[in-house]
Amino acid sequence: MQTEIKAATPSCLDSRSLELRRRIVQTMAASGRGHLGGALSLVEIMRVLYDDILRYDPADPRWPERDRCILSKGHGCLAQYVLLAEKGFFPEGELAKFCQADGILGGHPEYPRIPGVEASTGSLGHGLSIGLGFALNARYEKAAHRVFVVVGDGECNEGAVWEAAMSAAKHRLSNLTVLIDYNKQQSYGSTAEVQELEPFADKWRAFGFGVEEVDGHDVEALRAVLGRLPLEESKPSAVICHTIKGKGICFVEGNLKWHHKSRISDEDVTALLAELGG
Repeated sequence: MQTEIKAATPSCLDSRSLELRRRIVQTMAASGRGHLGGALSLVEIMRVLYDDILRYDPADPRWPERDRCILSKGHGCLAQYVLLAEKGFFPEGELAKFCQADGILGGHPEYPRIPGVEASTGSLGHGLSIGLGFALNARYEKAAHRVFVVVGDGECNEGAVWEAAMSAAKHRLSNLTVLIDYNKQQSYGSTAEVQELEPFADKWRAFGFGVEEVDGHDVEALRAVLGRLPLEESKPSAVICHTIKGKGICFVEGNLKWHHKSRISDEDVTALLAELGG
């Protein structure tokens, strides 16, 4: 049975969350295209990871002791790009060249082209398998770094996700955490219509994970859960983040037309920013 967790209302978004959303819109405006809805549902998840949880060194993106963060849901990359730029992995001017020939930032994360990106993703279903390999390697090398994989809910239709989950539990990889952006929408319909995932938490438990459900827009709740990893001793962790696709912009929230836009006008940008107080 699905746990009833209500995502935060727009008034609960603090100034930092609103500013990150404005930067996402401004970055998308540079090319006039991109996946907006799925980036907005990710903001607090990625914010808490990069502000509070991950160990990294922007001056040395390949620092051996860094935590590995894989955005398997690669089409949500705008949320990751604005944070990587802010943290100093690459010049902020690159955001203005999003999806342009003279820039490094494409419509999906690309390794090793983009500093701070651990794997090329966007072909959905593969990020957890890559993270599994990273976590196993860390164990063999007796390394202390952790591995975080952010997946989409629609991505969990892929059998490869569950094959990787079985293997992670078999190897008792307590250094591996999966965060699921459970916004309950895919590109052309709800997850309930396309492929029902419930009972979702029970599935992850049955596959051998320690599981926690959380409001994916509640920064303090995310900090609390991610601050006590692993959720269960000798088990990988799954954090199911209940989110809203397009969170923070009323006419984008739950609107499948904003899953991806191949063209946005100046008027669109003005309306988007107005919703965010910008």
